[in-house]
Amino acid sequence: MKSFVSALAALVFAAAPHIDADAAAKHPPSKAKAVKTKAKVEKNKAKAAKTAPKARKALAVTAAVAAVSAIDYTGEPINFGEWQAVSAFVDEMVAKHGFDRTELEAQMRQVRFVDSAVQLVKPAPPGKPKNWQAYSARFIEPIRINAGLRFWNENEAALARAEATYGVPAEIIVGIIGVETIYGRDTGRFRVLDTLTTLAFAYPDAPNKQARAEFFRSELENALLLARHEKIDPFSLLGSFAGAVGMPQFMPGNILKYGVDFDGDGHIDLRNSTSDAIGSVANFLIEHGWKPSDTGPNVMPVDVSANRAWEPLLGRGLEATLRPDELEAAGVITPASLPAHRLYGLVDLQNGAEATEYWVANDNFFAITKYNRSYFYAMSVIDLGRAVREARMAQAL
Repeated sequence: MKSFVSALAALVFAAAPHIDADAAAKHPPSKAKAVKTKAKVEKNKAKAAKTAPKARKALAVTAAVAAVSAIDYTGEPINFGEWQAVSAFVDEMVAKHGFDRTELEAQMRQVRFVDSAVQLVKPAPPGKPKNWQAYSARFIEPIRINAGLRFWNENEAALARAEATYGVPAEIIVGIIGVETIYGRDTGRFRVLDTLTTLAFAYPDAPNKQARAEFFRSELENALLLARHEKIDPFSLLGSFAGAVGMPQFMPGNILKYGVDFDGDGHIDLRNSTSDAIGSVANFLIEHGWKPSDTGPNVMPVDVSANRAWEPLLGRGLEATLRPDELEAAGVITPASLPAHRLYGLVDLQNGAEATEYWVANDNFFAITKYNRSYFYAMSVIDLGRAVREARMAQAL
């Protein structure tokens, strides 16, 4: 690349030779020298005319390289339009949603196969045991906390309005957007149409292959519907390797279901509108079980008895299903009494070779797991939001 840039610079300078007009005016040349200078100028003009096309071509190549660098892959130019399953998908989009067949077929011919997306959705090979402390350290760190502090300060009004409208605390919204994309810094650079088409029609062999392929096929449908609704080029949608879009990393289907035009401009834009991102995160959580009336801590550390009668309470899914008396009877010891009318779940956070941490979690904790089906994820969201809130309080002192 370095040699290419040097060559490009040489072509550009050759195409546009520098002339110091002020110096020429101060020191007029002699007649003989003027003739020589004129000849030299004519020679430079000829040289410029000859090299200009090369310079323009080099600049065009540079622009193309810059465009490619905006995405994380090159992809393989496979003609998906020739695949029978893709042809059936086009038929369905035309019949079900009224898409223009010629236009959609042309788009399918432009889609690229993304092998890196295929590799990334494969299950991770067995390895080291899970380590909550190592996972947490990736998110609860100064760069993300400072970025969260700026985000909260810059979007204080929208966060307060979302909290008042939906009952979701600002720190939880801040925690989610921070964990997902560091407040919009890393929203993904895969073309969504490329990754969703690849995963819909070339999902790798796995026990859940059919279900996952159907999911991505549905999300491809949603991405095309979203692009049409918002009147944008579907190839302009960039996101993660799995097709998640914008600051909060919503899948296209979730944008259509839970996206909110929180800034009132008539569009739902999770890529460029922080207000829309904030409102949409709050709306998603409410739609997935967040209870504004539960103002107590979302998680509480506990001790567990040596008789291990509590073990059957683990692994009961991402729901709060246990009464406080059930937890107590199984040997779960809480630092404070739990409200008898609320339900909880027992959460284990493994720490590699170190002792596992145990917590009880309420419905709001489990609402966060609907965003990402992981205890580690939900705890990181809560911890990051708390850290940013504490940094904000310290800043106000």
